[in-house]
Amino acid sequence: MTAHSLARVAVGRSGVEVTRLVLGSAPLGGLFAAVSDERAHDTLEAAWRGGVRAYDTAPHYGVGLAEERLGRFLAGVPAGEATISSKVGRLLVDTDEDVEGVDEFYGTPRRRRVRDDSRDGVRRSVSESLRRLGLEQLDIAFLHDPEGHERQALDEAYPALEELRAEGVVRAIGVGTKSADVASWFVERAELDCVMIAGSCSLLGVEATEKLFPACVRRGVTVLAAGVYKSGVLADPRPGAHVDYAPAPATVLERVASIRTVCERHGVRLPAAALQYVLRHEEVGAVVVGAANAREVGENLEYLDAEVPDELFDELAHLGLTPALAPPTPARAPRPHASKDKEH
Repeated sequence: MTAHSLARVAVGRSGVEVTRLVLGSAPLGGLFAAVSDERAHDTLEAAWRGGVRAYDTAPHYGVGLAEERLGRFLAGVPAGEATISSKVGRLLVDTDEDVEGVDEFYGTPRRRRVRDDSRDGVRRSVSESLRRLGLEQLDIAFLHDPEGHERQALDEAYPALEELRAEGVVRAIGVGTKSADVASWFVERAELDCVMIAGSCSLLGVEATEKLFPACVRRGVTVLAAGVYKSGVLADPRPGAHVDYAPAPATVLERVASIRTVCERHGVRLPAAALQYVLRHEEVGAVVVGAANAREVGENLEYLDAEVPDELFDELAHLGLTPALAPPTPARAPRPHASKDKEH
């Protein structure tokens, strides 16, 4: 695979940098289908050879399997050259229960997830992630899916991450969620370095542009956009394709098929348009894209380099198939300190 010269993006004021494309590891934890150890290693190796130096994972992904596989891979590459992010909010507990297919993960260890946003839970989560990854420090730690747990996450989990940042156990902290409103709520109340927003900026919708992107620009928070293919439908809108982690309804498949037809008229592959559309938003620092095999890694890197004309997005918006690209948010100086607003 040809090595790509991927631009690097600063993560807030933390000193951490990520490559413009971050490899997401949920598929390597068995999301939607089991993946062998060998294929997971080949996928990670392909990303490394392609120039990717930022890798995102979480205890949630395959109940620790993705972290373990990433850890084995990292043991064989130069120390300190990769930027690694993981997440807190779920602890893992061994179980005798059948966990096949739980949360759409397959081929996983027999463990179950326990929600824990307490201070002790966060510190334990980071410690266990570091053990699975074979690391002494996390570059980025995200509050993972805090929707429905916002108050405890802000009052207990976030201060625990601040402590770990001060201790040097983590270098940067953020929030990772599918909800643009939840992400905005945290950006306004916490001293974050970054947010990872999944699925809220895509060809199918740009909820993140309403409040989240302006808040991030205002406060100097870097945006990492995940879910650019909306769980797969914007990569391949075949029957049975997923959107937002569930089977896509016929109306979505039809809309995406129409988008693909317009893309083909412009000589552009649908997933290239999906990836480039997100990066056309200047507030987005990097995209986080998963891959289940080496071929998908190569394709994602090709999509990143693809020539996609502005006229394509203009036509899609004119036809009402996708949102029009909004002008970038004017930059403003961030406040020196975040305040924990007690209004929920």
